[in-house]
Amino acid sequence: MYPPDPSKSGESSAAAEVPPLAPAPEPVTGIPVGMFYPAPSMERVVSCRMAPAAGGAWTTALCDCSDDCNTCCMACWCPCIPVGQIAEIVDRGSSSCALNAVLYCLVFHVSAGMCQWVYSCAYRARLRAAYDLPETPCSDCLVTFCCQTCSIAQMHRELKNRGLDPNL
Repeated sequence: MYPPDPSKSGESSAAAEVPPLAPAPEPVTGIPVGMFYPAPSMERVVSCRMAPAAGGAWTTALCDCSDDCNTCCMACWCPCIPVGQIAEIVDRGSSSCALNAVLYCLVFHVSAGMCQWVYSCAYRARLRAAYDLPETPCSDCLVTFCCQTCSIAQMHRELKNRGLDPNL
């Protein structure tokens, strides 16, 4: 068990040699590694940060729907999708687009279409705080209550213009 004591005489030098240790096993990563999967590296880690807050003004006005017709149509006829996309980015990936879209639809149906604006208002306030945007033309609650479609489209365009494509 223990290495031989060199002070003892009469033992052969071959018995005094200790066999080399076996190599340590590869660390377990939880990611399949082998012929089809490359070993994980820290260079491939994707950061999920929002672009730095530049402050100032919105990149588009509230009623600039003609700037992006696809976003405007989606916000008008199926607002749960852009709200889910906006929420996923504002939450920095901690919640999924699908989950937020379902929550938006749930609020819509439970409140008989009367209170879903509260859900998008919360994300408008968080988006404004993240980018230090002014609360214009009026408060977030009033904007989303009076013209929720325009508010959703403006938030979606804002993220696109800042390089965060909500459609991905």
